[in-house]
Amino acid sequence: MRYLVFDIETKNIFQDVGKNDPSLLDLSVLCTYESETGKYDSFLEDDLDRLWPLIESADAIIGYNSNHFDIPLLNKYYPGDMYRFKSIDLMKTIQDALGRRIGLDAVAQATLGTSKTAHGLQAVEWWKQGEVQKVIDYCIADVKVTKDLYEYMRDKKHIKYRDASGEIMQLEIDTLDWDKLDESSATFTLGF
Repeated sequence: MRYLVFDIETKNIFQDVGKNDPSLLDLSVLCTYESETGKYDSFLEDDLDRLWPLIESADAIIGYNSNHFDIPLLNKYYPGDMYRFKSIDLMKTIQDALGRRIGLDAVAQATLGTSKTAHGLQAVEWWKQGEVQKVIDYCIADVKVTKDLYEYMRDKKHIKYRDASGEIMQLEIDTLDWDKLDESSATFTLGF
């Protein structure tokens, strides 16, 4: 299966737009990992025309909290409907198994022994200060953690997390549908 792991950083936050609606936010940077090439890449708003063929040719797009945050935000830029693509949202998969949400950093620390390099709010501040490369580096680091977590979950069928007492727990994950190809994807920007 050809997959594309992605993450988005924004120029603003919910307080700036007055509502907890990702589609009202503005994209600063989107970073990807392409399974077919093993390549990481970054896209600014003006580069999105390069991104669409990658999404359209992937069998699945993978993110963390992507169904709730990244896809609604990206959908306002895409000339079609981002919801038509097969999406694997690792946070949603964990939430379905556990009954609650867990942040990427907490899951990565317990499962992979790695951490995020910063926080999304810091990335917004870097963007406002013109430190675009810092935002790109942070976003690519998040994509690497998400990719590693996806591969771990796919191969091991579980994650680890800390419970309220701090004890590391193991949670079985259902990945049965992950490799099923979805024929309902749309292509609005490819030349065929």
